Amino acid sequence: CALWCPPGYTCINSTACHCSPGFTSLSGEIITSPLDSCEDINECGPPATVSCGNNADCQNTEGGYHCTCIPGYELASGEPTFRNESENTCQEVSFPTWMPPPGIKSQRLSCFFHRLQHLRGNFSSASVQSTIQDLIQEVGDLLEGPQDLENLSQSEKQYVATNLLLGLEKALRWLGKALPIGAMTFSSSAGTKLSLKVQEQGYENITLIQNQTKMLLTWDTVHESGDSGPAVAGLLSTPGMGKFLAKAPLVLDTVEQAALNETHKGVLQEIYHDLLSEVISAFISNKDPQNLRHPVTFIFQHSVIPGPREKVFCVFWEHGQNGSGHWATSGCRMVGTKDNSTICQCTHLSSFAILMAHYKVQKDSALTVISYVGLSLSLLCLLLAVLTFLFCKAIHNTSTSLHLQLSICLFLAHLLFLTAIDRTEIKVLCSIIAGALHYLYLASFTWMLLEGLHLFLTARNLIVVNYSSVNKFMKKLMFPVGYGVPAVIVTISAASQPYLYGTPTSCWLNSKKGFKWSFLGPVCSIFLVNLVFFLVTLWMLKSKLSSLNSDVSTLQNTRMLTFKATAQLFILGCTWCLGILQVGPAAHVMAYLFTIINSLQGVFIFLVYCLLNQQVRKQYGEWFKGIYITKSRSEKYTLSSKTESDACKYSAVRSHIADTECN
Repeated sequence: CALWCPPGYTCINSTACHCSPGFTSLSGEIITSPLDSCEDINECGPPATVSCGNNADCQNTEGGYHCTCIPGYELASGEPTFRNESENTCQEVSFPTWMPPPGIKSQRLSCFFHRLQHLRGNFSSASVQSTIQDLIQEVGDLLEGPQDLENLSQSEKQYVATNLLLGLEKALRWLGKALPIGAMTFSSSAGTKLSLKVQEQGYENITLIQNQTKMLLTWDTVHESGDSGPAVAGLLSTPGMGKFLAKAPLVLDTVEQAALNETHKGVLQEIYHDLLSEVISAFISNKDPQNLRHPVTFIFQHSVIPGPREKVFCVFWEHGQNGSGHWATSGCRMVGTKDNSTICQCTHLSSFAILMAHYKVQKDSALTVISYVGLSLSLLCLLLAVLTFLFCKAIHNTSTSLHLQLSICLFLAHLLFLTAIDRTEIKVLCSIIAGALHYLYLASFTWMLLEGLHLFLTARNLIVVNYSSVNKFMKKLMFPVGYGVPAVIVTISAASQPYLYGTPTSCWLNSKKGFKWSFLGPVCSIFLVNLVFFLVTLWMLKSKLSSLNSDVSTLQNTRMLTFKATAQLFILGCTWCLGILQVGPAAHVMAYLFTIINSLQGVFIFLVYCLLNQQVRKQYGEWFKGIYITKSRSEKYTLSSKTESDACKYSAVRSHIADTECN
């Protein structure tokens, strides 16, 4: 073939080309020169070379043409286009059939359908805009003053609402075909409003706004494949429809339900919901609006901001085979919500709304009592331990400094947990509380890691007779590591995903996207590293003790500290390991073990490092003896002062009597 053949050609040989059907050139059908080109033939003219017949227009296309019915008319077959006059069956668009719901006895509903039949009888394609306006007015009046419809049962109300929504959608989609190109708005005095857009083929997005709702969709979504005629998109707002559908059941899809159950770990007790937005209906000329090629975006504005134990859902009205229906979430997802605005995306069209679900969580009263009593006891013991570490000079050393910092972090963490874990009313404050708890508990485990490192270095340096270097090394290392490493972890976590600090029910880390592992990951690592430290330390000490016969007090003290630190590691570390295991059938048992062991942490530290320490007990004895002596002296001084005062008073009285007798 000739390489210079233009577009719209058929190859003949290496020196000639033939224009394809629907194209022509100035030199005829055969092209022999590179300067020639194949141009599209405009069959629709002028002058027209084809006839489409009455009530139809010719539409030229690249290399061809087709015929379409003029606005207000449609083919009897329902097809969008035809080829020539012989296929022309264009007839005036008729008002679609709309039957009342069977079995519903309502005078108000009967009057509505009587007026609807009147509109249908007087309809013509020339009066389509006034017909749509009258229809919107009738629906608005019905919803504003339902009269005897309010006496219907909830199921009957939902039956009526389903009929109205489906009938309106069908009627408006049908009548929209008779409208001219452009954007139109219709409204009733009762607040029912309709935004319509009829548009020729294009590539720009379509945006419709109605009251406090915006709908965004692409041309590909509206237009059917193979259809080149105008397309219709509409958004209808029916404020009065909420009173019929407010108490309708909500059916969550499996993903939503699983996420809700995971958040509350089986203690979800009850869910009820409120409508946050008006009920809006979206429709397009596409005959298959349930399987759209691209999702449609809805932006809802609402005045209520969700609070604790409240969640916003993007829902649509799903009608059942029996004529009733329910709210559902399948095919719709919430893209984002901020204050009083929610963005939804749906892969199908129907009637939509925003629901706010309220849910109750069943609390275990026994767990609550154990938590409050245990943590209160733990706080008291930690406070006593802190005071002991500060004022008992006999035990002042590097190990005591590590115990002191651990006790301070645990005390602050338990105090914040006890007083503020459920302060979820203010989201920002709850996030700050969650971040503070994250930091304090991480700091506690970091100080435990430093304890393990200190014991390991102490045992190693004792064996190689280099004890003095340990204290110097730990004094330089402990504060930057003990408080700096947790700060780095929390800073990175907060910078990457700040919205995951705080949950709807507690001010702690959210489980979404594995965010809890920003805490559990470091905790498990510290637990394993410390366990290795302690086992190696005990092995080294055992080997050294077996080779010595005298002067082993330092090694024995180090071994005892290692045993205590190992027990502490299991008491503090096992708490969070049990927290991880709160899944499946054993979740309830694990929750009790978690709560009980968590409440014993402060008690354990005070018992092991204070009450079981001989030096501390001796210091306690001296303190109590001093208090007793001071109290005894105070009482003796008070008694002596009282005796002297009584004697003085008696002497003064006798002197006064004597003076009186002399006078």
